[in-house]
Amino acid sequence: MKVVIDDKIPFIKGVLEDVAQVKYLSSELITAEAVRDADALIIRTRTKCNEKLLESSSVQFIATATIGYDHIDDAYCKERGITWVSSPGCNANSVAQYIAAALVSLYGEGVRDKKIGLVGVGNVGKAVSAICKRLGMTVLHNDPPRVEKEGVAGFSSLQEICCECDIISFHTLLSRSGKYKTYHMADDKFFANIKPGITLINAARGEVIDTIALKSAIRERKIDKCVLDCWENEPNVDLELLNLVDIATPHIAGYSADGKANATTQCVQAISRFFNLGLDHWRVEALPDVDNRGECVTLAEAIKSSYDILSDDMLLRTNPKNFEKIRGSYPIRREVDYFLSPLAK
Repeated sequence: MKVVIDDKIPFIKGVLEDVAQVKYLSSELITAEAVRDADALIIRTRTKCNEKLLESSSVQFIATATIGYDHIDDAYCKERGITWVSSPGCNANSVAQYIAAALVSLYGEGVRDKKIGLVGVGNVGKAVSAICKRLGMTVLHNDPPRVEKEGVAGFSSLQEICCECDIISFHTLLSRSGKYKTYHMADDKFFANIKPGITLINAARGEVIDTIALKSAIRERKIDKCVLDCWENEPNVDLELLNLVDIATPHIAGYSADGKANATTQCVQAISRFFNLGLDHWRVEALPDVDNRGECVTLAEAIKSSYDILSDDMLLRTNPKNFEKIRGSYPIRREVDYFLSPLAK
């Protein structure tokens, strides 16, 4: 069998070579011609798995090393009998670390006095909620699909979050249609309803927020602070918006070494189960230890020392045209389990 793998997926080289013919390609080279004789793909969000890519291929299975899967045409894959899997929860703690670092960078120890509304409370939202509570924040949850399944207890409406919260952070999947559409959910109407002077964070998908509406909201001071990791039309960053936001990063919130290792592990195990390759229990081992919390007294200090989010901000601001290059060569960032620390809030 033949497997085409995105060459930016770490920890995977040498893993499948004994059981398959493997070809590593950059995302722009994963074309219809390149996958024509492939049985399986292991990809990232930059590869659009649709009719254009797959029509003349022999692909039976796709694994994406990402939580999101809006780059996979589910209807077309079902029609063609192509099985696909994502990597749910793989980088939840990485995104939580990113959000915590952003909050501490903006507010310092004063973050404990803030109320945050989380829009989307799946694996990532739950991890973000946990660290925000550990920081002493008040947390509201908004997740209509979960409300439908679980009931309203413990959840808030989007209107409540808009009216009450000092900070709103998005953690939804991207859905362009249907009952739970999230495309441009933060539009002019949304910004008209928010509490004046909020902080807005997006570490979900760029298209969840209407860029034009966001720029207007910042200029009109409806938004006091803004943190963006995800952008519409990536990798082409809106330079005007870049200059308006407080923290800007190139879609790397989930890019911890731990998150990447989890995603690679899930993809290898999934392809093994599908093709019976004997690697059902394989996993990435021996990540480098870079925990540097040593002299920290408070949790906020520990968060800030474990991940310098402003260095990622500076990388994008000075090289916005290198969006993809920065992502592809992102340095090792280890997650830290702050819940194991006795540090005070």
